[in-house]
Amino acid sequence: MKLSDYAKEHSVTYRTAWNRFKAGKIPNAVMDATGHVYIKEARDLIDYTQCAIYCRVSSNKQKSDLARQVSRVKEYSITNGFQINEIISEIGSGVNDNRKKLLKLFNCGTWNTLIIEHADRLTRFGFNYIKILLELNNKKIIVINTAQDEKHDLMEDMISVLYSFSARMYGKRKSSRKNVENALEKLK
Repeated sequence: MKLSDYAKEHSVTYRTAWNRFKAGKIPNAVMDATGHVYIKEARDLIDYTQCAIYCRVSSNKQKSDLARQVSRVKEYSITNGFQINEIISEIGSGVNDNRKKLLKLFNCGTWNTLIIEHADRLTRFGFNYIKILLELNNKKIIVINTAQDEKHDLMEDMISVLYSFSARMYGKRKSSRKNVENALEKLK
């Protein structure tokens, strides 16, 4: 931010802002080679090279895919100069919003950039919400492969939703059947 913007933001005159700069009372204020004064904002001071890697597959059958995914994302991170602080790999549904490792990662403060291979590896729905919330906390997400086949993605999302709801429905039926069986056992 320019010194004039700082003055407006703090409701002081430009001269007062200049005097504060000269007295060293404005944190992160620097003068460039041309004599202009700039104040670095907190966002400018964040080291976005500190990263976390998140990889996910849906089932145990894809464990070998998970290892390859971690390898690809790790290689990308190193090649692009990131310092990897966390590597989280997880097996679970992208529709599940209660993945323990992902929640632990969001609560961890050792990273400023989250690197994922595809947006759907983080979540099937609500990716932009997560991105906005992370940006509000001065963190960012890098999606390595942004290529999208709209029709294929839409079909995958529809299948995921149907699978999730059917799993919940049959899970509830099974638990209610067990409750009935347990009640019958106790009656006998």
